[in-house]
Amino acid sequence: MSDIIHLLPDTVANQIAAGEVIQRPASVIKELVENSVDAGARHIHVIVVDAGRTSIQVIDDGRGMSETDARLAFERHATSKIQHADDLFALHTMGFRGEALPSIAAVAQVELTSRMADDEVGTRICLAASKVVSQEPTSCPVGCNFKVENLFYNVPVRRKFLKSNATELNNILTAFERIVLVYPDIAFTLHSNGSELMNLRAGSLMQRLTDVFGKRFTQDLMPVEVSTAMGKVSGFVGKPEAARKKGVHQYLFVNGRYMKHAYFHKAVLAAYDRLIPEGTQPPYFIYFDVSPADIDVNIHPTKTEIKFENEQAVWQILSAAVKDAIGRFCDIPSIDFDTEGRPDIPVFDPFKDNVTAPKVTYNPSYNPFSGNTGASSHTAKTDHHAAPIVSSGNDVSYAFPDSPSDDLFSEPVAVPSLISEKSPAHYQYKGRYIMTAVKSGLMIIDQYRASVRVLYEKYIANNAGHAAVPQRVLFPEAVQFAPSEAALLQEILPLLTQMGFELSDLGGSSYAVNAIPSGVEGDPVALVRSIVAEAAEKGASPLTTKQEKVALSLARATAVPYGQLLSNDEMDSITNQLFACSNVNYTPDGRAILCILPQSDIEQLLG
Repeated sequence: MSDIIHLLPDTVANQIAAGEVIQRPASVIKELVENSVDAGARHIHVIVVDAGRTSIQVIDDGRGMSETDARLAFERHATSKIQHADDLFALHTMGFRGEALPSIAAVAQVELTSRMADDEVGTRICLAASKVVSQEPTSCPVGCNFKVENLFYNVPVRRKFLKSNATELNNILTAFERIVLVYPDIAFTLHSNGSELMNLRAGSLMQRLTDVFGKRFTQDLMPVEVSTAMGKVSGFVGKPEAARKKGVHQYLFVNGRYMKHAYFHKAVLAAYDRLIPEGTQPPYFIYFDVSPADIDVNIHPTKTEIKFENEQAVWQILSAAVKDAIGRFCDIPSIDFDTEGRPDIPVFDPFKDNVTAPKVTYNPSYNPFSGNTGASSHTAKTDHHAAPIVSSGNDVSYAFPDSPSDDLFSEPVAVPSLISEKSPAHYQYKGRYIMTAVKSGLMIIDQYRASVRVLYEKYIANNAGHAAVPQRVLFPEAVQFAPSEAALLQEILPLLTQMGFELSDLGGSSYAVNAIPSGVEGDPVALVRSIVAEAAEKGASPLTTKQEKVALSLARATAVPYGQLLSNDEMDSITNQLFACSNVNYTPDGRAILCILPQSDIEQLLG
């Protein structure tokens, strides 16, 4: 029986390694830029064509490579960063495995031009699919010039599964931001298809944050800095009023390396407990400076998963540092005891002022299911902690809100004839649910989700060819985006225009909001930010196209919110529009809208 185990050729082994290290064009830029940083470059230029599909070029003014080093750099596990296993516990460089360059050369055509300061001429080497095509001396400046063309040309399956150019460019900008935020003392530029996307001069960290995200964003940041025996924690966190539901910029770095760490993320959020609305998150830029021996970065090829030796202690230090920053820099109104020369404020005196206390009355004979909508008017004292229960007969009472449960809307309801069966009178419960009597029992509709479904189908219809009418804003408002958000906005801008938005490019990732869809209310800037933030989410969704996602995000932003009091006509309008939709049971993202409590169940409960 012949032997069946054999060694893989280097070309095959490199392609397998490239599957982990090089996932998309952004991975190439990350690896090459990090190599430039390790080489001591002070100026790094990145040029991409067709979001990296056609060409990626990284130019730096670092130390450069000799003729021998340039050839050896593309061999597997060839690196200048470490020499012994013990060096893994004293890493001060971004790379150390020696896998990036051979992985890139295995799936692309690579040209490297490099020269060291002591050499009179440089070297130029060309590779394709891990094979050296040519190497020759050439005249070039000090540093390295990597040019990667036709990425995945020899792995057509990987190339076919690349996303659109706009999506891949967004990934490139995201990876680029994670590097430039760590090294503010290095100048960076980024060009795409001949257009300059980013031009960042060397400066302080705050200057870098301002250049990337805009001055208005950095005005809501507070400095964080604490030094302990375990290391140093520094950076910036957002003020409580800067918290948002979506599109929040949150970055964690350790020893100049971007990382994802859910445990430390919770430490930051714990410091904002009861300071920000539920469901929102603050922005933060946290930098850890610890001993390399206390962390392990050799876990995953992307090097974003990092283990800390003393995670619990670091958690406590981080949480205390963020709490201290919030306490020191948040604006808290002070009590002013200097009242000299100020007018006296009259004080209510119950013994002198003849004031009648309000009374609460109700109609004990009122039956909401009798169909009588002409009940007498009553008044009710408002408790600011209570949620309203509003009937169509102007009877107002208040109840304390409970936590809503999605179990109520668990089963789909067949509604072929509910339009003819439903009562003309509707009732609003706790500012959340529209309740109406139908032949089979009591129908309960979630007002927000119903509004989302109605508006979603309206916006989808507009995109199908019935363009919405824009509504001009009185004064155009400027909105600043991060470069990655601006790239995404460019992708969805035609959809927004068809929906009724008018945005003009001001340059530098800034846009002016000139008009919003007719009938839409609210802050135009917040509305556009919300749409871009939801479009940037990469989570699983039943919606398949960008058009559907944009329509859903706009519907969520403009739907009838929970807690809004509705008249009977408004509730009837929402109900009728819902029944005219293609799907009355579920929202576009799969959440239940209505249910029916059968008459038999009501009788059993009251029996």
